[in-house]
Amino acid sequence: MTTDDSPPNPSPARPGPLAGLVVADFSRVLAGPYCTMLLADLGAEVIKVEGPGGDDTRTWMPPVRDGVSTYYLAINRNKRSVVLDLKDDGDRALAHELSARADVLIENFRPGGLARFGLDYEATRARNDAVIYASISGFGSGEGASLPGYDLLVQAMSGLMSLTGDPDGEPFRAGISVFDVMTGMHAAIGILSALNHRTRTGEGQHVEVNLMSSALSALVNHTSAYVASGTVPLRMGNAHPSLFPYEPLPTADKDLIVIAGNDGQFRKLCEVLGLGSLADDERFRRTEDRTRNREALRPLLVERLRERAADEWFALLTAAGLPCGPINTVQGGVEFAERIGLAPVVHVGEGDAAVPGIRNPISFSATPSRHVLPPPGLGQHGDEIRAWLSGPRDS
Repeated sequence: MTTDDSPPNPSPARPGPLAGLVVADFSRVLAGPYCTMLLADLGAEVIKVEGPGGDDTRTWMPPVRDGVSTYYLAINRNKRSVVLDLKDDGDRALAHELSARADVLIENFRPGGLARFGLDYEATRARNDAVIYASISGFGSGEGASLPGYDLLVQAMSGLMSLTGDPDGEPFRAGISVFDVMTGMHAAIGILSALNHRTRTGEGQHVEVNLMSSALSALVNHTSAYVASGTVPLRMGNAHPSLFPYEPLPTADKDLIVIAGNDGQFRKLCEVLGLGSLADDERFRRTEDRTRNREALRPLLVERLRERAADEWFALLTAAGLPCGPINTVQGGVEFAERIGLAPVVHVGEGDAAVPGIRNPISFSATPSRHVLPPPGLGQHGDEIRAWLSGPRDS
């Protein structure tokens, strides 16, 4: 920590790997709150600073649980909320004090937007030279600084939507705000890397991530196709540009995801399907052959797959060690994770007031993540946080 004091009443029973770390969370909506929830799950004390109107996602409904947006609930557990009106002199002074005591400050205002409140990186560093200051934006702090950072815009402008949908149909967005989530994870990685650097050198620094850069990185093989070979990828529906089979294929009752990621898997797939001769067919022997000749291979596989139901093929192919699976609803996905022992659902809080959510996906053998504080009501912890910030710092 940058000071020896910590917030009052630290969260109980949270000896996670980030225990003792104080995070001042000035972020809103998704990328920032997702990042800070990951840090909070791992033991950091996250103080969620909200304006008088609260985080926008508090109003993003339906669906709701007990009148609270499930969107908000999904990304704000293990935090404590204080309302600070940065236009108010007294509240702004408390925000400055929080920035002086925090190990990490994270914000996702438009670049430069906190400068008028004295909470930009330079002003914060003047109060707290060891702070890790993390900024999340849509398009960076350069010429794209004025552009609003909405995930849908980035899905469109990065090229993702050009890859999503039927080849002859219109572009589609992904079913989730995929780049907000990825940028939140990149922010967490950047913060942890900066903390490690500070441990070795005592030096704080400014960490910057943006949705557009995260998107281009996340498009991996597609952006590589362009920058490395000049190939502009186009949407192929559920097909993969470099692998076949790697897509849903019809069975007797419904589609099943069928994958042969290498030549050995394809040979085994053919054996289970009773089509062993296909593995020696010169048209299909190697990955590149199967990709080139997918239109000839696909009907041969489909003809055999239509002889059994998807669940039967799932059992047979899985028993052979082959990757395949049904196309579930979200309910089906959660229920499958429960069946295989991943225990995906945690209940945060006590008794009937406990809020169900999805478990932090990281497991530790010595310092487990914790799920103890339900997502806070607006300003729920304001009195204790204000009292702490108004009191003397311990030396």
